[in-house]
Amino acid sequence: MATLIHTLADHSDDVNYCAFSSSCLATCSLDKTIRVYSLSNFTELPYSPLEGHKYAVHCCCFSPSGRVLASCSTDGTTALWDSRDGRRLAVLEQPGASPVRVCRFSPEPTCLLAGAADGSVVLWNVQSLKLYRSGKVKDGSLMACAFSPNGNFFVTGSSSGDLTIWDDKMRCLYNEKVHDLGVTCCDISSHPVSDSENGFKYFQMVSCGQDNQIKLWLILFADFLGVQLKYKCTLNGHSAPVLACAFSCDGQMIVSGSVDKCVIIYETSTGNTLHTLSQHTRYVTTCAFAPHSPLLATGSMDKTVYIWRLDLKQPCAGDIVENESKVAVEDWSEDDVSAWLRAQDLSDFVGLFKMNNIDGKELLNLTKESLANELKIESLGMRSKVLQKIEELRMTISVSIPDEFLCPITRELMNDPVIATDGYSYEREAMENWISNRRSSPMTNLPLHSLMLTPNRTLKMAISRWLETQQK
Repeated sequence: MATLIHTLADHSDDVNYCAFSSSCLATCSLDKTIRVYSLSNFTELPYSPLEGHKYAVHCCCFSPSGRVLASCSTDGTTALWDSRDGRRLAVLEQPGASPVRVCRFSPEPTCLLAGAADGSVVLWNVQSLKLYRSGKVKDGSLMACAFSPNGNFFVTGSSSGDLTIWDDKMRCLYNEKVHDLGVTCCDISSHPVSDSENGFKYFQMVSCGQDNQIKLWLILFADFLGVQLKYKCTLNGHSAPVLACAFSCDGQMIVSGSVDKCVIIYETSTGNTLHTLSQHTRYVTTCAFAPHSPLLATGSMDKTVYIWRLDLKQPCAGDIVENESKVAVEDWSEDDVSAWLRAQDLSDFVGLFKMNNIDGKELLNLTKESLANELKIESLGMRSKVLQKIEELRMTISVSIPDEFLCPITRELMNDPVIATDGYSYEREAMENWISNRRSSPMTNLPLHSLMLTPNRTLKMAISRWLETQQK
């Protein structure tokens, strides 16, 4: 169900947090930096790492559009960065200069929440860069926060073990102690659930804490009823404090990371454990699902971030869902391509693609050169956007290819597989390019004892046989 496909080991100290946008992954660390990677090939962007914080960076998050990245630090500030070029846009100083532990954008992109060690909660207007509202939790440091999908309320969690529900005017609506030794993380699913008995819609929330527990909650937010927090169940499996938890984009799964070095993926509806991942060698501090692709990132005090590919039974919200007959992308008609463009908010290109008879096969073969020279898309920004959406589409297709046939570096079907001295198989050209610049394993980041590459003829024959079955 979950396959480790890439390891990021660029941080020189504990990884504290990771966050996805539709095209990037951001990670932050005790080493005072934020690093940003492309989801198309997991290479670090040219402007990364982002530097400027004086002390450890505890949290980072993208705005709803993905164009702004926020980071917060022990230095008492929250910084805003342009995710397109890495420019620092602003530095927001927490009142009292207390270390900022968590930051989160509201679904309303002008609003950013920052919570600090002194319990202060601040809402910033990121357009005016002015403090909009402020408050303070009843007791303890603020350790976690999450917004409802509609932005009408948000939840904070504190080191005293309290969950507090606030409305968008920063009025405290509800407070309850839920984790004896302190809340470490919380998340709210973007998919409400219906109560057939009374017709209400509930928001699902997950919280975790130093008490080794993960708890699932239902929140009812209604003007005439106020706020109700209903305990649903406890998810078991961890043997030590749980430091991170998150919902998948469709709300059907929950992931958690713990001091026991394990990552556990649960089915939300039943609470059953779907998978336990135990590759990290120290505490797992953060975990996050990608919004529009079957990817999971986990970060740890072992200084690494692991990228996992999930074999999803159901597509994530925002993914392209093929029609009832499950037509492969390569077999899409021009009308299928037009529908895909509209779903990706690229409706302006429908006429252009139809005029050039772009079907599914043509779509997958488009490059930045063909977008510029053949389709005459002049705007570099729009070419990049179209190409990124095509890259995401290619990633969803690769899920159906047996993972052992994909090169761990390029994530593409191997044509000339070779075995390196780390025991893994790679596409020859990709591995030759890799070892021309470094002498470490792409999979483990450990030194390679030799640069010798041995043809993997058995794997090549298996790939050939598989390709023959696909052509029948």
